[in-house]
Parts: sequence; structure tokens; C-alpha cells
Amino acid sequence: MSREIEILGTFVPGLLIVGLLAAVVQVGLDWLCAHYNIYRHVWHRSLFRLCMFVCVWGALSLILIH
Repeated sequence: MSREIEILGTFVPGLLIVGLLAAVVQVGLDWLCAHYNIYRHVWHRSLFRLCMFVCVWGALSLILIH
């Protein structure tokens, strides 16, 4: 995968596209955690969601960029 992607004549960082993909995956993971009541075992829901997003973004960037 290229480090920059051209969209309508504008160069966009590749990690931005990966971040958007991670946000879509995060919505699915958030729904699963809410559906199976995983959030009742979590101390701070917003912090857990942020950490989960960062982990998903990092994993996807390692898989897709390298």
C-alpha cells in the first residue's frame, strides 16, 4: 500500500484511509460489546472504546501498510 493516496487530485495519507476503516470496524465491535453486555465489566466505557479503537487502528495499519 502506498504511503499517500490520490483522491480527486488531493494526496491523502494512507493512514487516514486505514483510520476510516478502523472506525467502521469499531462500530461493529461496539455493537457486539453492547449486545453481549461486556461494558458492564468495564470501569470506564469511553476510555475502553478509545483504547479499542487505537488497537484496531494499529493492527490494521500494521497489516495493510507493511
